[in-house]
Amino acid sequence: MASPLPRPNLAISAYRELKRDIIRGRYQAGEKLLMSLLKERYGLSTGPLREALSQLVADRLVVAISQRGYRVAAMSLAELNDIYDARAQLEGLILRLAIERGDDDWEAGVLATAHRLGKITRLNTPTDLLDVWDTRHQAFHTAIASGCNSPHLLQMRESLFNQVERYRHLWLQETVMSAPALERKHREHTALVEVILARDAERAAVLMREHLMTPVPIITDVLRARGID
Repeated sequence: MASPLPRPNLAISAYRELKRDIIRGRYQAGEKLLMSLLKERYGLSTGPLREALSQLVADRLVVAISQRGYRVAAMSLAELNDIYDARAQLEGLILRLAIERGDDDWEAGVLATAHRLGKITRLNTPTDLLDVWDTRHQAFHTAIASGCNSPHLLQMRESLFNQVERYRHLWLQETVMSAPALERKHREHTALVEVILARDAERAAVLMREHLMTPVPIITDVLRARGID
C-alpha cells in the first residue's frame, strides 16, 4: 500500500503567498493585516498565518504592532537608497571573491544562466514576461554570487534581497519589461559576463554596482508620485 503523500508545511505556504502579495502591491505600505481577512483569503488557520507573519517581520516586510496585530512595513526614499546601496556594495564584494575563488564549473553556470536569460524576448502577456524574466534574472545573479563560496555572505545577500524586492518590483512594473528595457539589461549582462570571464575583479565590481543601482531613479519617481518621501 502506497504511503500517504507528506502534508505541505502550511506556514511555509502562507509565508510564500503573503510575501508575494506584499511584494506585488496587493497590500499597501502601512496597511493593517487583519487576521480574519487573511484566514478567509488564504484558507488557513491562525497558527500558520502567525508563523508566516513572524517570518515576514524578520524580513522587514511586516511590522508587529504591540497588542494590535500586524501592518505592512512603511516605504521611504531613505530606505530605498540605503537598501540599494548596501546591496550593491555587498554584491560587488561577493563578485570580487567569486572571481578569485570560482572555478570552471562556476564559469559554466554563469554562462548557462546568462544564455537562458538572454533568450527571453517576448511572451504572451506582460505579466508572463515579468515573471519568467525575473526568475531567470535572479538565477543569473545567484549563479554569479555562488562563486564566492561563503555561506554567511550569501545569507546576508539573501536577506538584503528580501528587503529590496518590494522596491525592485515597482521598477519591474513600471518598465513592464519593454523591448528597450530588455535590450538595455541584455547589454549590461553581456558586459558583466565579459569582465567575469576575463577575471577582471575591479571592473566587474564597478559594473555590478552600477547595474544594481539603475532602477533607483525610476523607483524614486514612482514613490514620489504616490506621496512617499
